Amino acid sequence: MTPTGDELTGRTAAELAAMVRRGDVSAVEVTEAHLQRIAALDGDVRSFLCVGEAEARAAAAGVDAARARGEALGPLAGVPLAVKDMFCTKDLPTTCASRILEGWRPPYDSTVVARLRAAGAIVIGKTNLDEFAMGSSTENSGFFPTANPWDLGRVPGGSSGGSAAAVAARFAPLALGTDTGGSIRQPAALCGVVGLRPTYGRVSRYGIVAYASSLDQAGPFATTVADTALLLEAMWGHDPCDSTSIPSAPEPVLASLEDGVAGLRIGIVEELADVDGIQPEVRAAVESARGLFEKAGAEVDTVSVPSVEYGLSAYYVIAPAEASSNLARYDGVRYGLRAPAAEVAAMNAATREAGFGAEVKRRIMLGTYALSAGYYDAYYGQAQRVRTLIIRDFARAYERFDVLLAPTSPTTAFELGAKTSDPLAMYLSDVCTIPTNLTGACAVSVPAGLDAAGLPIGVQVLAPALGEAVLLRAARCLEAGFNFTGRPKLGRPASGAVAA
Repeated sequence: MTPTGDELTGRTAAELAAMVRRGDVSAVEVTEAHLQRIAALDGDVRSFLCVGEAEARAAAAGVDAARARGEALGPLAGVPLAVKDMFCTKDLPTTCASRILEGWRPPYDSTVVARLRAAGAIVIGKTNLDEFAMGSSTENSGFFPTANPWDLGRVPGGSSGGSAAAVAARFAPLALGTDTGGSIRQPAALCGVVGLRPTYGRVSRYGIVAYASSLDQAGPFATTVADTALLLEAMWGHDPCDSTSIPSAPEPVLASLEDGVAGLRIGIVEELADVDGIQPEVRAAVESARGLFEKAGAEVDTVSVPSVEYGLSAYYVIAPAEASSNLARYDGVRYGLRAPAAEVAAMNAATREAGFGAEVKRRIMLGTYALSAGYYDAYYGQAQRVRTLIIRDFARAYERFDVLLAPTSPTTAFELGAKTSDPLAMYLSDVCTIPTNLTGACAVSVPAGLDAAGLPIGVQVLAPALGEAVLLRAARCLEAGFNFTGRPKLGRPASGAVAA
């Protein structure tokens, strides 16, 4: 009997790919089930900027035709994939949720998208984000905010909030995000899904629109650690088109997921476990994670990484400085929006004024100031020295420990509009995730239960650069221990009120 649409949208990516390969279900049927769910429910969540219905159906038909010809299918054959709108896609617009790129269609796919298409994944649409990935709530989108599927009055996190929400709402079993200061892990925590930031250089940045080039890294969202590893293995690896791509082949991660954590040394980062403003239930989740690790045979202790308290300040100098350089290309000349004006300089200014949102303008101005004559050493140079201190402190911690443990976000999802008038309060949402980006290492957020309001809590496992295999083993241990099976209840009751 062919599974129903609800049964298909409730399956993991690994299950769907296996079903398509066996012929239990067609890729077209899988795609149709997810498109129907999006059509029925995304009007409330608004996770997608663009749904490529015709393109997805055509790609799914291609997978079915390949199977009918007896061809070997890829590891993601027929699996729907939601793509953050920072990745270039030749068949769908790429806007970065910004008016300045509204309607722009790239002439090529990013390396990551091309690899995932080759693995059989079906790109089902482009997801919403904070404009140019600058934000922690997906309220800075140039088009509309995204809601958290667990409570439509709250944020999904950011900047990859659309991707996290799409996976949580079962619009797609897999999604792509980018993580510059926590933009995969923080929304994963707030939406109750798994989100991984790989080591810098492990995933190609070619064809991903740049925000802060020394910090940006693409990574996967999924509902399980196994699906996260499956997507990661299909997307990472050396790319000669990216000068920062690591030449060596990545260590396989799927095969060792169930190896356990017995004998591993795990350190709880003191400065992050009790960060200012941490929600008591988040702190308790970290302690629960400690207990799960100890029960599984790991050695757990606390560790101090003193320089992390300066991470937020260093990040908000370095990232805006790099953004001010990267976003200079949006000048109204080569692509995107062009505002009319009598001469070129006025046209450049008018285009940027009309095309960029308030947060993007704020960060461009911060970055330009930090790089200006007379201030470069005092701000940008000093921030890079702090970054070096953070790298060294983490290196010392990893001499004692195999992986580290911390909260992902200090709180669960906050209400839409609660922090939009206070940029600093918004920036503090990333205080636990930013240090990993500054060091170029890897980290993953795993669901750890719900708070008293029924909102997801995430805990974070951190590992040194190239440590994805041990990182995901530890994540799988926590996943098994927490056994988080909750799902948001979407839909509108007869009264018209929105169900949380």
